[in-house]
Amino acid sequence: MNVYPFISEILQIAIVLGIAPAFIGWVRMLKCWSQGRTSAGLLQPYRDISKLFAKDVVLAENASWIFRFTPYLVFGTTVLAGGIIPMLSIDLPLSATADVIVLVALFAIARFFTALAGMDIGTAFGGMGSSREMTIASLAEPAMLMAIFTISLAARSTSLSQIVQVIYSGQSVLRPSLAFAFLAFVLISLAETGRIPVDNPATHLELTMIHEAMILEYSGRHLALIEWAGMMKLFLFMSLGAVLFFPWGIDATGSAVGVVLAFVFLLLKLAVSGVILVLIETGLAKMRLFRLTEFLGSAFLMATLGMLAYYILD
Repeated sequence: MNVYPFISEILQIAIVLGIAPAFIGWVRMLKCWSQGRTSAGLLQPYRDISKLFAKDVVLAENASWIFRFTPYLVFGTTVLAGGIIPMLSIDLPLSATADVIVLVALFAIARFFTALAGMDIGTAFGGMGSSREMTIASLAEPAMLMAIFTISLAARSTSLSQIVQVIYSGQSVLRPSLAFAFLAFVLISLAETGRIPVDNPATHLELTMIHEAMILEYSGRHLALIEWAGMMKLFLFMSLGAVLFFPWGIDATGSAVGVVLAFVFLLLKLAVSGVILVLIETGLAKMRLFRLTEFLGSAFLMATLGMLAYYILD
């Protein structure tokens, strides 16, 4: 029995758990530098998580099992999603049994229960945030599926490992359909991770917050798990973009040296992704809520054009 895939799987999940807060710290640090402010440092997210774990949990009297169970489910599904994406090696046990459609479903499950938890307490903020989140999800998920289907047409498979192998071989690199799918994926990633111009994770203003409105009633370890899962979600979307469109560096040989090199390439890709994300956020302003339909509609249009370009040009 070959234990190499299982070791790679465990190592990858450990990287997702450990590096995701550092990536958030990197993005925040770059944003502070670009705005002429002093940064709290790369390790500040770790201190925030540890401080939340040390605090007591305060629950509302009418909180049901959904409110208590949601942080653990959101954290668990995010970790499971981290085991599906082949960041280091294409030979992963979970990637062989799951594809990008399952990945979208995992994120949808986490979003669904977060919206339920936001409405469970019965506060105005929770209901408002859940309503806004479901509105964005109804537009972002079809666009993401359309972009993924465009990529899967070029790779002739929805398996992430197969997509990496096809693009890595250079067979589908210079396709116009992939360019449209990449543009759509960038717009969708901003919406799915709650970044500017869709949402502003640094504010708690009534007129602007979406995700934060659903988790205002959480505290202690529950809030720590949700915040940690949010960090991992941004990390996973950046990694997924690198896997789907820039898979070079991912180990395909099954060697320890290849995994180490893949980890170095992953860090470089994340560093560049953080710079691009900061440039987008500093160059754009937060959109009004009613403008988000146009934003996500543009993502769906890009993905549809990519699929049409595949059938017309390829």
